[in-house]
Amino acid sequence: MSELHAVLERVMRHAGSRLAAYGFVLTGSQSDAEELVQEAIVKTFVRRPRLLDPASAEQYVRLAMKTLTIDRARKDARFRREAPAQAAGPALPDIVHAISTRVAVQEALQQLTAQQRVAVALRYWDDLTVPEIANQMKVRPGTVKRYLYDASAALRPLLGEHDDDGDEGLRVITASGGA
Repeated sequence: MSELHAVLERVMRHAGSRLAAYGFVLTGSQSDAEELVQEAIVKTFVRRPRLLDPASAEQYVRLAMKTLTIDRARKDARFRREAPAQAAGPALPDIVHAISTRVAVQEALQQLTAQQRVAVALRYWDDLTVPEIANQMKVRPGTVKRYLYDASAALRPLLGEHDDDGDEGLRVITASGGA
Protein backbone atom coordinates (compact mmCIF):
# COMPACT_ATOMS: atom_id res chain seq x y z
CA MET A 1 0.00 0.00 0.00
CA SER A 2 1.40 3.41 -0.92
CA GLU A 3 1.93 6.14 1.66
CA LEU A 4 -0.85 8.16 0.07
CA HIS A 5 -3.33 5.30 0.46
CA ALA A 6 -2.23 4.84 4.07
CA VAL A 7 -2.84 8.53 4.79
CA LEU A 8 -6.23 8.39 3.09
CA GLU A 9 -7.17 5.33 5.14
CA ARG A 10 -6.07 7.04 8.39
CA VAL A 11 -8.02 10.20 7.55
CA MET A 12 -11.19 8.24 6.84
CA ARG A 13 -10.80 6.02 9.91
CA HIS A 14 -10.08 8.87 12.34
CA ALA A 15 -11.92 11.82 10.78
CA GLY A 16 -14.54 10.25 8.52
CA SER A 17 -17.43 10.77 10.93
CA ARG A 18 -16.35 14.36 11.68
CA LEU A 19 -16.11 15.11 7.96
CA ALA A 20 -19.54 13.56 7.35
CA ALA A 21 -21.06 15.63 10.18
CA TYR A 22 -19.40 18.76 8.82
CA GLY A 23 -20.71 17.92 5.36
CA PHE A 24 -24.20 17.59 6.80
CA VAL A 25 -23.94 21.03 8.38
CA LEU A 26 -22.88 22.48 5.03
CA THR A 27 -25.47 20.70 2.87
CA GLY A 28 -28.39 19.90 5.16
CA SER A 29 -28.69 16.39 3.72
CA GLN A 30 -26.99 13.14 4.68
CA SER A 31 -26.68 11.90 1.10
CA ASP A 32 -25.37 15.27 -0.13
CA ALA A 33 -22.92 15.30 2.79
CA GLU A 34 -21.54 11.89 1.84
CA GLU A 35 -21.17 12.98 -1.77
CA LEU A 36 -19.48 16.22 -0.69
CA VAL A 37 -16.95 14.35 1.49
CA GLN A 38 -16.11 11.96 -1.33
CA GLU A 39 -15.70 14.76 -3.87
CA ALA A 40 -13.55 16.81 -1.47
CA ILE A 41 -11.30 13.82 -0.71
CA VAL A 42 -10.78 13.14 -4.40
CA LYS A 43 -9.97 16.79 -5.12
CA THR A 44 -7.62 17.00 -2.13
CA PHE A 45 -5.61 13.88 -2.85
CA VAL A 46 -5.46 14.39 -6.62
CA ARG A 47 -4.18 17.94 -6.24
CA ARG A 48 -1.83 17.20 -3.33
CA PRO A 49 -0.39 13.73 -3.89
CA ARG A 50 2.48 14.44 -1.48
CA LEU A 51 0.15 15.24 1.41
CA LEU A 52 1.25 12.66 3.98
CA ASP A 53 0.16 14.21 7.30
CA PRO A 54 -3.37 13.03 8.26
CA ALA A 55 -4.12 16.19 10.28
CA SER A 56 -3.14 18.43 7.37
CA ALA A 57 -5.07 16.20 4.99
CA GLU A 58 -8.22 16.57 7.10
CA GLN A 59 -7.87 20.36 7.05
CA TYR A 60 -7.41 20.37 3.27
CA VAL A 61 -10.50 18.16 2.88
CA ARG A 62 -12.51 20.57 5.08
CA LEU A 63 -11.32 23.51 2.99
CA ALA A 64 -12.27 21.65 -0.21
CA MET A 65 -15.72 20.92 1.27
CA LYS A 66 -16.29 24.62 2.03
CA THR A 67 -15.09 25.65 -1.43
CA LEU A 68 -17.25 23.06 -3.20
CA THR A 69 -20.32 24.14 -1.21
CA ILE A 70 -19.75 27.82 -1.99
CA ASP A 71 -19.16 27.04 -5.68
CA ARG A 72 -22.38 25.00 -5.87
CA ALA A 73 -24.34 27.78 -4.19
CA ARG A 74 -23.04 30.31 -6.69
CA LYS A 75 -23.80 27.99 -9.60
CA ASP A 76 -27.33 27.33 -8.29
CA ALA A 77 -27.95 31.06 -7.76
CA ARG A 78 -26.81 31.83 -11.29
CA PHE A 79 -29.09 29.09 -12.64
CA ARG A 80 -32.08 30.45 -10.67
CA ARG A 81 -31.44 33.95 -12.04
CA GLU A 82 -31.19 32.72 -15.62
CA ALA A 83 -34.06 30.21 -15.53
CA PRO A 84 -36.31 31.07 -12.56
CA ALA A 85 -39.31 29.01 -13.69
CA GLN A 86 -37.21 25.89 -14.20
CA ALA A 87 -35.27 26.35 -10.95
CA ALA A 88 -38.32 26.37 -8.72
CA GLY A 89 -38.39 23.02 -7.01
CA PRO A 90 -40.86 21.51 -4.61
CA ALA A 91 -41.19 23.36 -1.32
CA LEU A 92 -39.53 21.74 1.64
CA PRO A 93 -42.00 20.49 4.23
CA ASP A 94 -42.78 22.76 7.14
CA ILE A 95 -41.53 21.69 10.51
CA VAL A 96 -44.63 21.16 12.63
CA HIS A 97 -43.67 18.77 15.40
CA ALA A 98 -40.01 17.83 15.69
CA ILE A 99 -39.37 14.46 17.30
CA SER A 100 -36.14 15.67 18.85
CA THR A 101 -33.93 18.73 18.91
CA ARG A 102 -31.51 17.08 16.51
CA VAL A 103 -34.23 16.40 13.95
CA ALA A 104 -35.56 19.94 14.36
CA VAL A 105 -32.11 21.43 13.78
CA GLN A 106 -31.50 19.20 10.75
CA GLU A 107 -34.80 20.18 9.19
CA ALA A 108 -34.30 23.85 10.04
CA LEU A 109 -30.85 23.89 8.44
CA GLN A 110 -32.39 22.60 5.22
CA GLN A 111 -34.52 25.76 5.10
CA LEU A 112 -31.42 27.99 4.88
CA THR A 113 -29.74 28.95 1.66
CA ALA A 114 -26.41 27.32 0.95
CA GLN A 115 -24.60 30.59 1.72
CA GLN A 116 -26.37 30.89 5.06
CA ARG A 117 -25.52 27.27 5.96
CA VAL A 118 -21.87 27.83 5.09
CA ALA A 119 -21.74 31.03 7.15
CA VAL A 120 -23.43 29.31 10.11
CA ALA A 121 -21.10 26.31 9.82
CA LEU A 122 -18.00 28.49 9.70
CA ARG A 123 -19.21 30.63 12.62
CA TYR A 124 -20.53 27.99 14.99
CA TRP A 125 -18.78 24.82 13.86
CA ASP A 126 -15.34 26.18 12.93
CA ASP A 127 -15.64 29.05 15.46
CA LEU A 128 -14.42 31.66 12.95
CA THR A 129 -14.87 35.41 13.28
CA VAL A 130 -16.86 37.44 10.76
CA PRO A 131 -13.70 38.70 8.98
CA GLU A 132 -12.34 35.12 8.80
CA ILE A 133 -15.64 33.88 7.38
CA ALA A 134 -15.64 36.71 4.83
CA ASN A 135 -12.14 35.70 3.77
CA GLN A 136 -13.14 32.03 3.44
CA MET A 137 -16.32 32.81 1.49
CA LYS A 138 -14.65 35.57 -0.56
CA VAL A 139 -17.36 38.10 0.32
CA ARG A 140 -17.42 41.29 2.38
CA PRO A 141 -17.87 41.14 6.19
CA GLY A 142 -21.21 42.92 5.83
CA THR A 143 -22.43 40.13 3.57
CA VAL A 144 -21.42 37.55 6.19
CA LYS A 145 -23.29 39.53 8.85
CA ARG A 146 -26.37 39.54 6.62
CA TYR A 147 -26.13 35.76 6.06
CA LEU A 148 -25.81 35.15 9.81
CA TYR A 149 -28.63 37.57 10.63
CA ASP A 150 -30.95 36.07 8.01
CA ALA A 151 -30.07 32.52 9.13
CA SER A 152 -30.80 33.44 12.74
CA ALA A 153 -34.10 35.04 11.75
CA ALA A 154 -35.05 31.95 9.71
CA LEU A 155 -34.05 29.49 12.44
CA ARG A 156 -35.69 31.29 15.37
CA PRO A 157 -39.33 30.57 14.41
CA LEU A 158 -38.46 27.01 13.38
CA LEU A 159 -36.55 26.10 16.52
CA GLY A 160 -38.25 28.37 19.02
CA GLU A 161 -36.59 29.63 22.15
CA HIS A 162 -34.45 26.94 23.79
CA ASP A 163 -32.48 28.86 26.40
CA ASP A 164 -32.60 27.90 30.07
CA ASP A 165 -30.92 31.01 31.48
CA GLY A 166 -33.54 33.51 30.35
CA ASP A 167 -31.66 35.00 27.40
CA GLU A 168 -33.45 35.04 24.10
CA GLY A 169 -32.32 32.73 21.35
CA LEU A 170 -30.90 29.30 20.90
CA ARG A 171 -27.73 28.64 22.89
CA VAL A 172 -24.98 27.55 20.52
CA ILE A 173 -21.95 25.59 21.64
CA THR A 174 -19.05 26.10 19.27
CA ALA A 175 -16.35 23.59 18.41
CA SER A 176 -14.03 25.22 20.95
CA GLY A 177 -16.68 24.79 23.66
CA GLY A 178 -17.70 28.43 24.05
CA ALA A 179 -21.24 29.68 23.85
